[in-house]
Amino acid sequence: MLNEVDVLLINPPQNAELKTLLELHGPPMASMYLAAYVRKKGFNPKILDLDLENLPVEEVMKTIESSSPKVIGMTAFTSTVKTAYKLLDAIKERFKNILTVIGGPHVTFMPDEALSHPGVDVVAIGEGEETLSELIDAYEKNKDFSEVKGIVYKKNDGEIKMTPPRPFIQNLDEIPFPARDLVDYERYRWNGVLEAPMLTTRGCTFQCQYCSSSEMMGRRYRTRSVQNVIDEIKEVQEKYKVKDIEFIDDTFTLNMKRASEIMDAIVSEKLDVRLSLSSRVNTINEELMQKLKRGGTTNIYYGIESGSQRVLDLMKKGIKLEQAVAAVNLAKKYDVKVLGSFILGYPGETPDEMNQTIKFSIKLNTDYAQYSILTPFPGTPIYYELESKGLIMTKDWDLYTVLHPLIKYEAFGYPASLVSKKLTEAYRKFYLRFDYIFKRRYMLPLIIKTLRRSVKLARMMAKSYSKTITGMQGL
Repeated sequence: MLNEVDVLLINPPQNAELKTLLELHGPPMASMYLAAYVRKKGFNPKILDLDLENLPVEEVMKTIESSSPKVIGMTAFTSTVKTAYKLLDAIKERFKNILTVIGGPHVTFMPDEALSHPGVDVVAIGEGEETLSELIDAYEKNKDFSEVKGIVYKKNDGEIKMTPPRPFIQNLDEIPFPARDLVDYERYRWNGVLEAPMLTTRGCTFQCQYCSSSEMMGRRYRTRSVQNVIDEIKEVQEKYKVKDIEFIDDTFTLNMKRASEIMDAIVSEKLDVRLSLSSRVNTINEELMQKLKRGGTTNIYYGIESGSQRVLDLMKKGIKLEQAVAAVNLAKKYDVKVLGSFILGYPGETPDEMNQTIKFSIKLNTDYAQYSILTPFPGTPIYYELESKGLIMTKDWDLYTVLHPLIKYEAFGYPASLVSKKLTEAYRKFYLRFDYIFKRRYMLPLIIKTLRRSVKLARMMAKSYSKTITGMQGL
């Protein structure tokens, strides 16, 4: 079986303009996890990362022809799903006997949309490792897909059928480490740094209205064992000489005891690492921050989101402004750099409250600030609320990049263009402060480069917004 490719996993390209601006390519974690799992089950996978390779369609076809996969799997997010559909349609037209499977957060909540495309045979709902493995086996043995849980698929007569939901994998240690050997890992180096993203938990217990994580991966917080995490760190250090590790969990510190134990293990094993991780501002204390620092943590991400308590409550974020202040100050005390995340344009938020968020972010004086425009991704509670009220401006998924206003803000008393202006204003006010630049003089070339990009980005956003409005007027 291992002499030929059973499944070709394709990572669709991101928005070309954004990719050019950011010059950033992360390794395709979803594809690498899927590949590792099906390989464990005895199948032979191959990964094609089109976000990195940027191949024309004809070259993709040649790759498919040369590898002769029985199954093609693709994971797509909302902003990449249109590209994924287009590519799958082209593939299916050329290779009619290949089973095409698409998964990811967007199609999990929009399976009917996915199956309306001729290039899509099966939609994998939610967690995909076991599902893909069973699909390959069923297809190779010509078995009925009705026994494969967690899918929506087209039957031979064109009927759409949904199978029972697939239970989540409870023992995450059973999932092999991502198949980093199936990509040219060195090419993911950015600004001279090669980083290894790691997912140590799945599931989320919170109910943030703008997020679908708890629906996609469950409300139960599932964790890998401490030793399993340590073993993966050792593997990437030995095989890929990686020192920089990013824990990409939604909230690495949700189980504070476990987070502390991982740091203790890193210290006891004398692992030389630089860690980046995410925390909520209410799942951190001084004892844990000490452990994080001792374990090599250099960067921490806080989803603060708003400077208005009223808006935080609308979001069902479950935090207080004073907790954000305390968490940021705690990181500063232990010299851990902070990236604060903020959302502008939440439905019901006033222009004054957007200003409060900008002022609050500057007051917190985090090392870095990330601002985005509220994006109603399918699967999120806010998407269904806005959809029911007819307040979503467009479903051109290419625009769902958190950089575009997508809501009919006139219903809240101001134009969508105001939100775009606030986004630009937030970045300008935060990063162009004299004190900020003076303390980071070594970063001045990067700041200038970033500002030049931001001008291009603003123009790109304005152009896309204009096209969206024009398209709506033609409906």
